[in-house]
Amino acid sequence: MKTNENKIFILIMIVAMAAWGASWVNAKILSSYINEYELIFFRNIFTIITLTPILIFIKKDFKINLRSFLLVILASIFMIGYLKYYFLGTKFGTASLGGAFVTTLIPINTFIIMAIFFKKKTSKKDFFALSLGVIGVLTMIDIWNFRIEEIFAIENQYFLYASILWAMLTITSSKITNISPLVFTLYIYIITTIIVMIFFLDISAIEYSKFDNIFWFNILSLALVSTTFATSVYFIGIERLGAKEVSTFIFLVPFFAIIFSIIFLDEALNYSIIIGTVLTIIAVAILNNVIYLKKYY
Repeated sequence: MKTNENKIFILIMIVAMAAWGASWVNAKILSSYINEYELIFFRNIFTIITLTPILIFIKKDFKINLRSFLLVILASIFMIGYLKYYFLGTKFGTASLGGAFVTTLIPINTFIIMAIFFKKKTSKKDFFALSLGVIGVLTMIDIWNFRIEEIFAIENQYFLYASILWAMLTITSSKITNISPLVFTLYIYIITTIIVMIFFLDISAIEYSKFDNIFWFNILSLALVSTTFATSVYFIGIERLGAKEVSTFIFLVPFFAIIFSIIFLDEALNYSIIIGTVLTIIAVAILNNVIYLKKYY
């Protein structure tokens, strides 16, 4: 019975990874309706509304100590930066490149930051993995064509910034104590929304009249499916299967992003992205037993 339950949950995990991959397509479509701060606002509002009842249902403790609350504020700043560049990169670039580039580069950046600033020990195996990861990333942006204007295209810069900011968010989140990661994530969404509403967004200026069924389908999909559902499944998976086992499912995200981009956005099948993604995933798999990966969407 336990084995069958695990098999069903693994299938649910795969669906959750597909939802994360689809979020890049959602963002691309939404970029024609709203700006980056409006995206953060709508995504977070619907996520807060749907995630809170789930946490109550599974009886999570909402208490938070001062240290963790200060980490929430810092993580919220990183979250705003990540979502901004995630959105802008997808708007000016392609969803397939974003889903592959950012998802695979995050754990590599996390490892590098930990090694430089937190004196994480590295081995020859780690340096090999990082070198392989660099080759994979360079292959994704098609550096081998030697077109400088394409290599340093603004969308590539945005995706790079996004991957660095999420790595910082990952490290910050790993420092929390005495609080559920899901509850910590909820507080991030709340504080992020408050900061955006105070400093970056005039709600009365939002043009609600231009929001059609396509907009509402994609924003609700981004919030309810890609964020509330996928995030909840991921953290429940950590409790049921273990962090290391669950983190391997993240390798499916870039491929789902590529597949959905081809199906729904008519993006061309880019072999450099696929080859680069495979190389980078191999690199991340090698590093995976060295660093602790934590992911929030």
